[in-house]
Amino acid sequence: MRAKFAHNGDLSIYYESFGDRSHPTLVLINGLSNQCIAYRDEFCKLFVASGFHVIRFDNRDVGLSSDGPEGYSLKDMASDAVAVLDDLAIKKVHVFGVSLGGMIAQTFAIEFPERISSLISVMSTTGDSDVGRPTDEARALLLTPGSTNREQAIELHLAGKHVWGSPGHIDDQNERHFAGEVFDRACRPKGVGRQYKAARADRSRSDRLRALKVPTLVIHGDQDTLIDISGGRRTADVIPQAQFLEVEGMGHDYPEYFWTNLVTAVREHCQNI
Repeated sequence: MRAKFAHNGDLSIYYESFGDRSHPTLVLINGLSNQCIAYRDEFCKLFVASGFHVIRFDNRDVGLSSDGPEGYSLKDMASDAVAVLDDLAIKKVHVFGVSLGGMIAQTFAIEFPERISSLISVMSTTGDSDVGRPTDEARALLLTPGSTNREQAIELHLAGKHVWGSPGHIDDQNERHFAGEVFDRACRPKGVGRQYKAARADRSRSDRLRALKVPTLVIHGDQDTLIDISGGRRTADVIPQAQFLEVEGMGHDYPEYFWTNLVTAVREHCQNI
């Protein structure tokens, strides 16, 4: 694993890369508030073993990347990924994004079509108000302010897992350990609000997605309570010739139980291009 900073104007974007640069590059984009380590090392190494060069990075306002200015957009967040690619002198990549990261990945495809080989949008949505809606319980927890107290932050993370995580695949001990690791690496709850505003401000991307000419795989779990699976179905419906994979039993996360199937689906998607 190699770690560096890329620069997008005044912003510093922390990133890490795995594997052989001569292989096709897969960029992993994080969801709301998630640091790049949410894509666990072992998950990244599975992609490497499948023939990819893998990049993960901290979105602006989280982890080790810079604070973003007030009022930035999903296009701005997608441009952070472009800055990472420019720092590595990589021209085209497969882009994999989860949740908010899926929205950023979609925007990357819309705004930077010359830089994308394929799009993989995971547990995300189009921004249309009639699909991808959370349950009331999930919405309330999502909007609960983060904490700068370590134990409170850990308990908030665990509470979220029990609302929108994959049923039957939640290990409280492992989740507490991971949440502590995240807190100790960087505790920056104020940036989450700015990321959330960027997602809300973008509105519907459906018309723009209909104009895409990029091979697309859409993945969504049937137990997702934070972004209902209707958001994934709409994404696949509007992007021309997109493939849709419904994952039975998966919520709004991707625990180790699902890793092999996810990596296989991505590998097959990219090999068929």
